[in-house]
Amino acid sequence: MDGWKPERVGRYRPSLPRRIPRSIPEPWFNKLFAALPSNRDRALVAFWISTGVRASELIGMRQRDVDPGQQLISVVRKGSRAVQQVPASADAFVWLRLYQQEVQDQVARGRTQPVWWTRREPIRPLTYHGAHRMFERVNASLGADWTLHDLRHSAAARMVRDPKLTLSDVQWVLGHAHLSATEVYLTPHTEEVVAGVLAHHARQARTNIQPVPPPPAPGYDPASLDVLFGRSS
Repeated sequence: MDGWKPERVGRYRPSLPRRIPRSIPEPWFNKLFAALPSNRDRALVAFWISTGVRASELIGMRQRDVDPGQQLISVVRKGSRAVQQVPASADAFVWLRLYQQEVQDQVARGRTQPVWWTRREPIRPLTYHGAHRMFERVNASLGADWTLHDLRHSAAARMVRDPKLTLSDVQWVLGHAHLSATEVYLTPHTEEVVAGVLAHHARQARTNIQPVPPPPAPGYDPASLDVLFGRSS
């Protein structure tokens, strides 16, 4: 029955805290990569973790979009639909070459042909849902629940912590329209904060240790100095 009062947030509609994007820790990523069953899957994950492109953007690549000489791939951005070249790791191109060598006599060749194909017969272009199922099977074998989009978050978290890259560089690579979308990756995770504070306390404990003064030399009496200089307590 109370009268209406202007409030920034409704009493029964509290604002939700902004969640930190979930990234895959290094030990878990190493387990996931080791559990991948084929060179195709290793190439896919290596590109996702090194470029930060969306899963659908990488799946949509054509053979003309791969430039191993300059270590670049071209993807069609999801929002703007613009074609953008993105740098990738050398390891990703190595896994891709191993995969291409395996399927060179089984898939169509041509600049407009897809890069990624299914592994089961009949061989056809790989779709997002097929890649998603591949990653689900790897997760199930390890009892994990990571997603393809977590790979993009992991790549972004790695890039923002690289001192050689500016935040604008990371924004350009990820294809974010606004810098605020990239700044969210600067927020440290709870585990990182706890580890940092514990390390700080350990350093403080080492520096705060006071040296124990040595005992006086034998035959030395500090009170005799007072008598010598005429001081009295």
